Amino acid sequence: MAYPDRLQLPLSFDPVLLRRDLEALSATPWTSHFVRQNYEGDWSVIPLRCTAGETHPIRMIYSDPTATEFVDTLFLDACPYFRAVIATFACEARSVRLMRLTPGSVIKEHTDLDLGVESGTARIHVPVTTNPDVEFLLNRRRVDMKEGQAWYLRLGDPHAVANRGTSDRVHLVLDLMANDWLMGFFDSAGDMPSRRVPIS
Repeated sequence: MAYPDRLQLPLSFDPVLLRRDLEALSATPWTSHFVRQNYEGDWSVIPLRCTAGETHPIRMIYSDPTATEFVDTLFLDACPYFRAVIATFACEARSVRLMRLTPGSVIKEHTDLDLGVESGTARIHVPVTTNPDVEFLLNRRRVDMKEGQAWYLRLGDPHAVANRGTSDRVHLVLDLMANDWLMGFFDSAGDMPSRRVPIS
């Protein structure tokens, strides 16, 4: 079976509650993304789940493909709705991060090695804050993601992002192990209506 490079999952999350949890972290420092050659401006991260035992900020924001044990960070304690969002996905959550791209910043076209359901991992983006002037290109075709939506993106393919707006773009980014539950969304794509997931 050939899998698509993008898929909007039939899940939706409350944008107000997403922003509330983001605001609860307003005093938390953002760590600049460590691959400086891939972007211009401010692309930064707050880790919500990371490799077990990591304490250095750079290591905490790194999604290590060889790691086998992941734990919630202290930052997640203040974010009940983010925890509810993560729990909605009935598969193993590995790295989970907030990723911010400030106005005028650009992520240059690049690829993330072996990041797709074909290799057993899925990266899901849930926009927390965005604006109409954010351009996300995957295989040089735009992906129009709205706040509260959930999108699978095959980022082993070429992708680039530009925030040409006047407000931050912040996504909740989940790296998940692709199990039967998750792959079911690909099997039934187009058949399932979107559903709002309430806070628990």
